[in-house]
Amino acid sequence: MTDADLGLSLPLPVPSAELEQRLAVRRSAPAQSLTAPGPSRAQVERILHLGARTPDHGKLFPWRFVVLGPTARADLAEALLPLADRQPGADKARKVLSKLTAAPVTILVVCSPVESQKVPVWEQHLSAGAVCMNIEHAAGALGFSTSWITDWYSYDREALDLMDIREGEQVAGFIHIGSLTEPPLERPRPDLAAITTWRD
Repeated sequence: MTDADLGLSLPLPVPSAELEQRLAVRRSAPAQSLTAPGPSRAQVERILHLGARTPDHGKLFPWRFVVLGPTARADLAEALLPLADRQPGADKARKVLSKLTAAPVTILVVCSPVESQKVPVWEQHLSAGAVCMNIEHAAGALGFSTSWITDWYSYDREALDLMDIREGEQVAGFIHIGSLTEPPLERPRPDLAAITTWRD
């Protein structure tokens, strides 16, 4: 959106059976199962454009994106190996690094809270999470599957330094994007009656 677009009226929502069906069957893919084809650069730019249209109290844009291709992720996984050996479960810590290298493209979403007297940091974190979900929906709309993960390297300070994550920032998620060779299996879903309260 450009400055020239500001003030323009946006269309009102209309019923969409296609969108409803997409939401009804939305399912995260196993990161290690994602393969080519992945989105092109133009498609990634479109995914980011759509992802950024997310709830953001105060128009602070408290997040940023790092697009990681195969080489960047392979280099990162290799650099993380020595740190994995220091984790409590070193074998598992090494094994999960394979999630970084499988998919054709990964979008690292970084939560970058902005100092504000009006918008609590918690709400800015929620906005970063909403961006991750929007990116997943946008990728799905273009025909791709996604896996939103964090893993131990999203919380290890030395690992964050390798990814140029600054003090005060947090990894909201690695959104791995690619294709599946077979449909994913359904997983348990919540009992809505058990977690919903109706008040008239």
